[in-house]
Amino acid sequence: MLDQDHCYRAVQSRDPRFDGMIYVGVTSTGIYCRPSCPAVTPRRENTRFFATSAAAQQAGFRACKRCRPDAVPGSPEWNARGDLAGRAMQLIADGVVDRGGAQALALRLGYSARQIRRTLLAEVGAAPLALARAQRAQTSRILLETTSLPITDVAFAAGFRSVRQFNETIRAVFSQTPTELRRRSRSRAGRSAEPGALRLRLPYRAPLPFSHLLAFLGGRAVPGVEEVTDRRYRRVLRLPHGLGIATVGEGAPDGPPHLLCELSLDDVRDLSAAIARLRRLLDLDADPAAVTLAFAADPVLGPLARRIPGLRAPGHADGDELAIRAVLGQQISVPAARTVAGRLARRFGAPLRRPCGSLTHAFPSAASLVKAPEEDLPMPGARRRALRSLARALADGTLRLGPGVDREVASRELGALPGIGPWTVAYVRMRALGDPDAFLPTDLGVRHALARLGLASDPRSAERLAQAWRPWRAYALHYLWNSLTEGADSPR
Repeated sequence: MLDQDHCYRAVQSRDPRFDGMIYVGVTSTGIYCRPSCPAVTPRRENTRFFATSAAAQQAGFRACKRCRPDAVPGSPEWNARGDLAGRAMQLIADGVVDRGGAQALALRLGYSARQIRRTLLAEVGAAPLALARAQRAQTSRILLETTSLPITDVAFAAGFRSVRQFNETIRAVFSQTPTELRRRSRSRAGRSAEPGALRLRLPYRAPLPFSHLLAFLGGRAVPGVEEVTDRRYRRVLRLPHGLGIATVGEGAPDGPPHLLCELSLDDVRDLSAAIARLRRLLDLDADPAAVTLAFAADPVLGPLARRIPGLRAPGHADGDELAIRAVLGQQISVPAARTVAGRLARRFGAPLRRPCGSLTHAFPSAASLVKAPEEDLPMPGARRRALRSLARALADGTLRLGPGVDREVASRELGALPGIGPWTVAYVRMRALGDPDAFLPTDLGVRHALARLGLASDPRSAERLAQAWRPWRAYALHYLWNSLTEGADSPR
């Protein structure tokens, strides 16, 4: 976290870029806010700063009703960091503690629960249970404000073990009862009458060129699983308790920057996991100001970044799916890869109970592809063997590509599988593992982009050139891809 003086200057300037990176507690009121809160700036001696909302809550502060500090983008730090604290934060956001407690988090990370607790207390000022509690409180607020679920159902859907614990937490965090929070909700009129159908906002740090994000996702959308229509992106999500359908579009231009999201879930307990996975997919916790600043003086990327500020490096909602799709797309065009993936989805994906638009199936699980007959895998033998070995490793847990995995370990294990080359490993590392510094020097799109810019385009030269773009090489990659004119080779 920034030093205290820098934090206070962010509060004085009401700089929204720091929302979600730091939280300010005001000792004279007992309230914590986002740095951009429009209220009167507190005196320096009355402020305390925290790395997470959970740390502020644990210190006895309650959320500001005016700026709603719980409804901010997440810190980009957890995307960049691959250490124990970063991995733990990713898993907590995905709901691992809610589903299995602190011990489940320890098992996923391979450390003792005591070591994880010590690390998180030192790094973010809150233990795993406190971090999960803060997330449950935010999930509860969303459900109270956007659904007509009975309050008791909201409590258990948000991950609380008892209604008493739920009531105490809501009062402590928001200084209101659940009933009062629902009654005072401004978005009550927009509430869906159908349980499981949710409308919410996904905040981000501006700018975000949404049309470019749609173009990237739409160009790779698997038929039956994803679609881009009417300037909205829609896809099927495979979640811990069932399937879900997410639709994301641009939010209103007034107010804090956000995307509008509609979620239809088989099980409302999957809300926090769905939100976390969509945020990774859309790279909504990125800090575009930091990326733009890093590229500003670069003769290659500077002009590209100034032309389209805020370009995102999309991740993925399902690491297993992304890896399988990367193998399917080896040595063939993007449209051909989409066609093959669509056929597999129709043949082996779980069908939706109610199709939505062109969406009919979830993407096939790794286990279903392990059992697929040879004749249903229309591809060369070497790629089929690579797909089978990948599917087996994912299905039996030998290889993990979900949130919170060790990137170095996962990259080594993936690269050790037959038929998996460096391009596939780097692409999976960038999109499935969310590494902002991943780079693909052998990628055909990168080589064409560099050649058009009058630069040496061989992989070794590209690798040397990209050293100046660290630790944001994944964003550099997207700027290079985006610089290609229509009809040029594009990434898979």
